[in-house]
Amino acid sequence: MDAKLPIAKLLIRRSFDLSGTKLFLTTWLGLSLTALILDWLAGRFVWQGISLTLPLLICALLTAGLGYWVVPILQTLKTGQVIREDGPQAHLQKAGTPTMGGIFFVPVAVAIALFWSGLAPAVTTADFAAVLAVSLLTLAYGAIGWLDDWQVLRRKSNKGISPRMKLALQVSAGGLFCLWLAWTQTANIATLSLPFGLALPLGLLFWPLAWFVLVAESNATNLTDGLDGLAAGTSAIALLALGTSIAPLSPGLMIFCACLSGSCLGFLVHNRNPATVFMGDTGSLSLGGALAAVALVTNSLWILFIVGGIFVIESLSVVLQVSYYKATKGPDGIGKRLFKMAPFHHHLELSGWPEKRVVASFYAITAALAVLPFLLH
Repeated sequence: MDAKLPIAKLLIRRSFDLSGTKLFLTTWLGLSLTALILDWLAGRFVWQGISLTLPLLICALLTAGLGYWVVPILQTLKTGQVIREDGPQAHLQKAGTPTMGGIFFVPVAVAIALFWSGLAPAVTTADFAAVLAVSLLTLAYGAIGWLDDWQVLRRKSNKGISPRMKLALQVSAGGLFCLWLAWTQTANIATLSLPFGLALPLGLLFWPLAWFVLVAESNATNLTDGLDGLAAGTSAIALLALGTSIAPLSPGLMIFCACLSGSCLGFLVHNRNPATVFMGDTGSLSLGGALAAVALVTNSLWILFIVGGIFVIESLSVVLQVSYYKATKGPDGIGKRLFKMAPFHHHLELSGWPEKRVVASFYAITAALAVLPFLLH
């Protein structure tokens, strides 16, 4: 029995040590087949104009193809990423890899989603308005991320705009979205939906919660974007799961989620290990903003909390690291660290995990979490 244990551990380890290409192909095939099966189970057909599969595949192919034109341009413009010297030493070899990749995969998803949902007969005027509002919020957060990326490149350091300015811009964009939500009454803002058909009355408390979720989720995906393909792959899975969950409530936002999930897959063609481009804050802030906005419009925050579990863990690791360091400060002003490095994926790296194993493991966890909302409904 004991003799077999090392073999079992070895098999498990090898299953999470896929090459970047194999992991990418597995993710593409897995999400494409999942979308097709979900469409079949729900009775959605391509010729009806409403589906997960076709928007996902079209955005994936368009983004992948566009990347072969945009990435060389980013290289020519010398948009190389500046790597933290205090981070994992293995990352220093990534210095100079173009960043700002969000400028091509996010607009593709937004444009196709608006075009597709605008033509789909099943998408009502109110539903299309929701797609438009979510799209604008996504682009606004992308613009904030672009400004931060641009400052990083201009200063040739890993510091962009000040944290205070970045937070102020996020809060402002989130506030405008909340005003639109209040004006249109798109969601039942007095009650928060919970699993098993339960509900929590919130009243006016909904607004600080909504504001917090928009800012927190965008920063959470931003923190997760620290390894090749990590944020893109986990976001693709989470978006497909969220889009499937909200399909009965909003066909338009289902299409939006499928498009953005597909664009993340297309981006993985260039962002898988070893990455030839990074999404930067331009992409990561957009993804978090989009996830939060969709969840708020459809009153699906509990679903977002589950399918975005990796983003929650990454954020909590940073909060715990900072809090523990401050709480354990000695007379010399130096505190103790709870993790070797935060976010958590860096802790795993410094603990000896290969980068590709961390990414594969986080994909698997996100895929498992994506099933939970359907079991808890």
